[in-house]
Amino acid sequence: MARKLMQIFDNPYQGQGMAMPDIPAPSTDNQTPSRLLEQCPAHGTTPMIDAAGLAQRLGVARVYVKDERARMGLGSFKALGAAYVIAHEAVQSGGDLATALTGRCYVTASAGNHGLSVAAGARIFGARAVVYLSETVPEGFAARLRAKGAEVLRAGHDYEASMQAAFEGAEQNGWTLLSDSSWEGYTDLPYRLMEGYLRLAEECTQQMDTPTHILLQAGVGGLAGACAGFFRKVYGAGPRIIVVEPDAAPALYESIQAGHAVETHGPVSSMGRLDCKAPSLIALKGLSKDASAFALITEREAAQAMPVLMAEGLETTPSGGAGLASALADPAALGLGPDSRVLAILSEEPEA
Repeated sequence: MARKLMQIFDNPYQGQGMAMPDIPAPSTDNQTPSRLLEQCPAHGTTPMIDAAGLAQRLGVARVYVKDERARMGLGSFKALGAAYVIAHEAVQSGGDLATALTGRCYVTASAGNHGLSVAAGARIFGARAVVYLSETVPEGFAARLRAKGAEVLRAGHDYEASMQAAFEGAEQNGWTLLSDSSWEGYTDLPYRLMEGYLRLAEECTQQMDTPTHILLQAGVGGLAGACAGFFRKVYGAGPRIIVVEPDAAPALYESIQAGHAVETHGPVSSMGRLDCKAPSLIALKGLSKDASAFALITEREAAQAMPVLMAEGLETTPSGGAGLASALADPAALGLGPDSRVLAILSEEPEA
């Protein structure tokens, strides 16, 4: 049987967006997160790598790789998300920041680095953190969360089940639900969380020439939605922005094809941090306007990219390298050529 290859289609809503009147579009206010993050001792600009070996392999002019593997000591871009939300609430409360949120408890579900960001932010400002994990999340990750001060609870066989448990925990105990996704009636904190990612996007624009192609991997779509909106603000319509998901979790891909948000179904993906079956509505609204195309990569394509990236000094996980994996799988399908300048995000460190 022939192997199923990467799938890609152009976004029919580009420039206009899907009609979602009750959902806010992603923030493009990069000044607010930059001002707050500059007060954080752990904050620092992450590097942009000029990956000449990958450029040669792909037959393009340049490949720029934004390296998020050491962001604020948490190992991924997620450090800019939940911890930023909690820091913003601490500053708004006034008083001593170290105890500003004493008595508060933030609860979430996580399949990866979002939980670490919640745990770290809560500990810094005197709050509690409770993180629900599904049974499929490795115990090693649970240990990392506990080391950051979080209480870890197991619930369900998949991320969606753990998210439902977090929602119920918040309702029953008066905790603050801090999800990295958004849905009808729950947009305020996810909107703020996505705003934190604008710091990453702003750094990209300061570290490189204008790209012709931007590859953004997506789970619920928070990082992709935030970055795409800011890149359109800075670069206009020029760059081709391609959103990359696992074919086991095509939440944005199928929602754009359907013309409305849909919940998808599929097997567990090795791209665990991207294995999200339903889109964030804020991200979906933004990407329906700002993305040029949506692509799905296979498990095999993600796996085949890992040794190539390691050889180039870009070791990561299948989740962290999914954008680059799409280029390695089929550069022609993405429209890459000799004059292309490609930007991709290495979104997390390799697993121990």
